[in-house]
Amino acid sequence: MASPGKKAFALRIDPALWAEIERLAAQDLRSANAEVEFLLREALARRGVRVKAAAPRSGGQDDVEGSSGSAK
Repeated sequence: MASPGKKAFALRIDPALWAEIERLAAQDLRSANAEVEFLLREALARRGVRVKAAAPRSGGQDDVEGSSGSAK
């Protein structure tokens, strides 16, 4: 079940790529879903896209910071 406030969707992904995502997730002590979200946010930040979280989590994690429209 999706977390409240999060969009759920089906994703078709190569099994070898999924295995690597699961491996990285285990190293980072995350679920595979959290790892995919982390990787997407990281990729957007590298492109200078700022993503604000829909609702703050009780863990106090900050939003992904990036400078919209400027290169780093």
